[in-house]
Amino acid sequence: MQRPIDTARSLLDAGPDAPPPAIVQLGHPVLRTPALPYDGELTDHELLALLGIMRRTLQAAPGVGLAAPQIGLGWQLAVLEDAADVPEQVAAERERTPMPYFPIVNPSYSPMGETTTAFFEGCLSMAGYQGVVERPREIAATYFTIDGEQVSREFRGWPARIYQHETDHLAGTVYIDKAEIRSLTCADEYAARYAQQSVGEARAALGF
Repeated sequence: MQRPIDTARSLLDAGPDAPPPAIVQLGHPVLRTPALPYDGELTDHELLALLGIMRRTLQAAPGVGLAAPQIGLGWQLAVLEDAADVPEQVAAERERTPMPYFPIVNPSYSPMGETTTAFFEGCLSMAGYQGVVERPREIAATYFTIDGEQVSREFRGWPARIYQHETDHLAGTVYIDKAEIRSLTCADEYAARYAQQSVGEARAALGF
């Protein structure tokens, strides 16, 4: 595989007006290779431009999070952004609150407490499917900003799920590794049958 610095240079050389890069799909080795810590290999301007490319890719998809390996880049970088534009009942059940855009560098997390929640997740690198994943409801997160400042934050509900999903990517883990396999659902079936239902109804229908 290409070195991260070479991949980054290729993305930056394409220029700000280039179309967003293709999102790598499951089966590419970069999604199964732990990403390397980012250690200041780019100038501040270059890093900001690279994260801008990632954000444009995320918005074009569209999605709520994108990790660097999803565009073939093996560094521990991710961007997160969620407008939480879903029906009020769904937002309340999933504790889905807006998450303004922010990038994370070399992130990690640990569960807080023993409470878990299970909901359908999708992934831009596994297009066309959804699966139920049980995750810690609350997490303690640590990451660095683009200015090199270490940040410690707590997340709960859907923002915690997004953070976990993207940080897992950086360890070579995809959501399907943690999903209830019998819950795996084509996107059209998910939209038609389960998007507005509770996971309990999906469990009864699919037998997981």
